[in-house]
Amino acid sequence: MAGMSAAMGHVLLVEDEINIAEAIRFLLTREGWQVDVHANGSDAVAKITECAPDLVILDLMLPGKSGLEIIKELRQQDSFSDLPVLMLTARGAIKDREMAEKAGVTRFMTKPFANSEVLTAVRDLRAQALQRQGASDAEAGSVAAVAAKQG
Repeated sequence: MAGMSAAMGHVLLVEDEINIAEAIRFLLTREGWQVDVHANGSDAVAKITECAPDLVILDLMLPGKSGLEIIKELRQQDSFSDLPVLMLTARGAIKDREMAEKAGVTRFMTKPFANSEVLTAVRDLRAQALQRQGASDAEAGSVAAVAAKQG
């Protein structure tokens, strides 16, 4: 299973409701993901920087700092400008969704949600990230090839 974990990726779950955090952690771990859980908004950006996850699942309402503030801070850093972020919220208002998308959230999910919804969202976000990464690797390869020809 350890080999599978590396293939699936690393998720940082920032969620203060222990039951939800534990359920998502269990669900993703069973699928082969490495999952770290963090419950506080105030130092979440530092935790994300330290963990360098492939994907973040972020609650909107957190103690210390809101998920919106966290995503805004992340998007200001070049290294996290493309980090896939799935935002969870108990508030399904369109205004919340619009604010989250404007702040840079990749995908938005309203609680309560089905296990299959979480798995699908995480798989989709990871696949999109890998596609983007592959495209930038290909671009970097093309640039290197052009530079080599010119040199």
